[in-house]
Formats: sequence, structure tokens, C-alpha cells
Amino acid sequence: MANFGNLMTAMVTPFKKDLSVDYEMTVKLANYLADNGSDALVVHGTTGESPTLTHEEEYELYRVVKKAAGKRTKVIAGTGSNSTATSVKSTKEAEKIGCDGAMLVVPYYNKPSQEGMYQHFTTVARSTKLPIIIYNIPGRCVVNLQPETLARIVKECPNVIGLKDAAGSVEQTKKTVELLPKSFTIWSGDDSMALPMMKVGAAGVISVASHIAGKEIAEMIRAFRAGDVKKAEALHYRLLPLFNVLFIAANPTPVKAALGMTGLPVGRPRLPLIEASEAEKEQIRQVLRGLSLIK
Repeated sequence: MANFGNLMTAMVTPFKKDLSVDYEMTVKLANYLADNGSDALVVHGTTGESPTLTHEEEYELYRVVKKAAGKRTKVIAGTGSNSTATSVKSTKEAEKIGCDGAMLVVPYYNKPSQEGMYQHFTTVARSTKLPIIIYNIPGRCVVNLQPETLARIVKECPNVIGLKDAAGSVEQTKKTVELLPKSFTIWSGDDSMALPMMKVGAAGVISVASHIAGKEIAEMIRAFRAGDVKKAEALHYRLLPLFNVLFIAANPTPVKAALGMTGLPVGRPRLPLIEASEAEKEQIRQVLRGLSLIK
């Protein structure tokens, strides 16, 4: 039903100094990512600071990114919410705008049961013809979507075609692979877990670090899929300091700082997130220098 590729970038939302959305820089960043390894761009996700964007900004981001890079990459709308009705509305709007798919995060804060999650995702999936990727990240959402519940959802709604898996458990990933149809796609939701998850059946990664090292991450995935595990492992370990340093503070604080250092000034995050401290910036700078990404 959909082929979103092996490397997707969870795209940051650029802001101006007054913290309004910088749509001009959004176009520049989308084109840069399309030219540097990204098969698809996830817009208005956690990395895109979705909790602090208005719906008007959300929909305009979909339009702008689709127009800028939609002929070269797929555009996935981050329409997830902890309100089912809100998620339905945003997903319908993303479909009207022409996005290629939607990503729905597990409802956060209100702690739904497995049955509640089943009903949430099937309700949203039935409201649209778009291919749906579910995003499971217990570290942010408190609850963990179980593989058995996911299998129920996919059986009921064939347009649920993939999972962004940030549960942090290779065992859970393996179980998901075993329970779901072969047509179902799993992407790691964590750069540092991409290679371990590919070893048990994931297709690739929905990445933050691809803002900075997209070509290298794409090369790692290609090497693994071609059977060159040693090369993939070498690239993984080379990039591991970058994967780690981009999470020394709440995402997307570190990656926004790193983008500024590499010539793509995307501004600071909106409150309640804050700009990286000088000590954090120095850590990031050292890693970028170590990888010869900056001088």
C-alpha cells in the first residue's frame, strides 16, 4: 500500500528569533534532507515540537514541505494526539493537503488501556485512506502498545502499514515481527537501536541524527540490507557518539544546536523546552568535529 523507504527523518520545525515558524528555512531544510539520504520526512512530530504548534501552523507545515520536497520524498504528517477526535480531524486535513501518510503516536498522559489504544487507532484509521504508521514510545507516553494489540489493529485496519518502534526492547521488536504480516514495516524510533532492530527484522530507522549525517546513516542501512554486516557495524559504531550526544537534553534541543553549527540555523525550541546550554553545545561541537562534520 505504501513504500516510505528505509530512512525517514523526523524533521525539526525551524523558528525565527521571535519563535514564529520560519517557513523559508523549512523549505531549505526539507530540500537539504531530500538531497542527503531521506526517503521520507515526518513533519509535526515530537522532533518537530508538535505540542507547541497551533493547528494552523501544523497544516501550513504540511503544505510547505509537500510543495518543497514532495516530488523527491514522501511527506508523513504527524497527526497523533491524546484526543482521538483531534487526531481524526488532523489526519483528514493532512489527507486533503496531499500528504503521503500519517503517523499516530500512542496517546500520551491520559494512560489508555490496551483496549482504549485499539479503539483509538482503529477509529482514526477508519477515518482516512492514508497509510498509517503507529508510533510507540513508552518513555514519553507512559503506556506501551503491546504487539498483540498492534496485531489486532492491523487485522482490522489494513491501512495501518507500519510501526515506529521506540519501545527500547529488541525482544518486543522481534515479537512484533513474528506476529505481524510480512507486508508490515517496522522502523526503529531510536538511532542507536537502528542496527540491533534491523538484525531482528526492522527495515530501517525514523531518525533524528539524519539531520546531521543522513548520507552516512543511509549507507549503514544499505550495507546491512546488502548483507555487509561488518560495514554496517563499523558505520554504526562510528556514528554512535552522534546518536548519543543528540539526546543529552530533551529532543529536539541538541539537534537544533547541531544544525546551527553545520550551517542550517533553525532557531531555538519553544518553551517549555530551552536552548542547549554552553556546556551541552561544547559536547555537541566536539562530536561533530570528531566526525569531521565541522572544523
